[in-house]
Amino acid sequence: MELALLLGAVGAIIWMTTRLKMHPFLALLLVSLGYGAGSGMALSDLLLAVQDGFGGTLGKIGLIIVLGIIIGSFLEHSGGAKAIAARVLSWIGGGRVPLAMGVLGYVVSIPVFADSGFMLLDPLGKSLSRKARISLAGPAIALGLGLMASHTLVPPTPGPIAAAGILGADLGLVLLFGVPVSLLALAVSVWFASRYAARTPLDPGPEVALQGGPAPETGTPGPGFFKASLPIVVPIALIVLKSAFGPAPGGPTQGLQTLVGFLGEPVIALLIGVFLSLLLPARLERQMWSASGWVGKAIADSASILLITGAGGIFGTVLQRSGLADSLGAVLVDYQIGIFLPFVLAAALKTAQGSSTVALITAASILLPLMPSIGLEGEAQKALAVVALGAGSSVISHANDSFFWVVTQMSGMDVRTGYRLFGGGTFLLGTTAALAVFACSLLFT
Repeated sequence: MELALLLGAVGAIIWMTTRLKMHPFLALLLVSLGYGAGSGMALSDLLLAVQDGFGGTLGKIGLIIVLGIIIGSFLEHSGGAKAIAARVLSWIGGGRVPLAMGVLGYVVSIPVFADSGFMLLDPLGKSLSRKARISLAGPAIALGLGLMASHTLVPPTPGPIAAAGILGADLGLVLLFGVPVSLLALAVSVWFASRYAARTPLDPGPEVALQGGPAPETGTPGPGFFKASLPIVVPIALIVLKSAFGPAPGGPTQGLQTLVGFLGEPVIALLIGVFLSLLLPARLERQMWSASGWVGKAIADSASILLITGAGGIFGTVLQRSGLADSLGAVLVDYQIGIFLPFVLAAALKTAQGSSTVALITAASILLPLMPSIGLEGEAQKALAVVALGAGSSVISHANDSFFWVVTQMSGMDVRTGYRLFGGGTFLLGTTAALAVFACSLLFT
């Protein structure tokens, strides 16, 4: 009965978001209420689960999501993202265009949304393709897959942060596993773009003027590479250091470990990143941090993700308190799926409804009450489960994914070519990451 209810709930979420075009927040909330009532929960307990799920989830990760989006806004509008792109390109060289675009996409998508990142870097990819006299297909697919790799697997992008918060995973460990897994998936994706996608003829079009160093909105010179990197590198380094130091054991180093532990808390680390991002504009103006400026726009952009994340927390709490874990967990243990269960859940949701972030959050909410039953209770297992969810949320991008249309329309691909190149590429990206997570689970758990 519980399994039938769960399948019905997931199917309802997919139907509401795809056929009815309902906002995922409303779909998750309504399905949570319906599932709780259908599973026999008392109405008072159901209402309490809704309140606890929403407040508890956003209490853990709401600020992290908002701060990360503010950093991305300053990088995008100040020209910092372009400064990072220009330096990475100079290191790799313009001759290896798909590799350059894949690495650029990977780096830029950590602070900037994948859709924005593609629009930001697409003119550069077209220019390099013209100069190298090659098809645009290879660079465009490499860029799209590079953006997808870090968007789904590397915090502080919102999806992995939300999933880590829901599952209670250590964000530093998620980074330690997510970065190498995503880099391996990126390498395979670039190989796919260079060896397969590049064979498809695709005209990069006529030469257009690129926006170089000046910041897009201010017209003033943008920040240099070092300054532009600080809001990304410093928070990540602090979070990883906190996990590496571990809890303070006492003694002469206790003060240092306590300080590192405080600075490495994701909220504090990203708040430091926000302050560092204020250094990016050539001239910091009051309007930039106003309600109608860069900060205001970033907070407005974060509202939808916050609501979806909170609703995912509601769904997970209702599932947890309905007794689903005891009955469904016993069934799943018999199949010995283990670490592949997060991948399968996220992949099914991503393929069905399109959004990687929604797939990550919803799959994490479903997975939460099942974690003890499938043996994913340790800190390493929780972190690997988050990365496995990220791998699943890459599979498969197609017509119901807005990013699919960004990649195909901006690069001039028809739908059939988009399915073959970008859809196939995301499948390869996600399955490579899933196999890498499985290998890590054998080595570290």
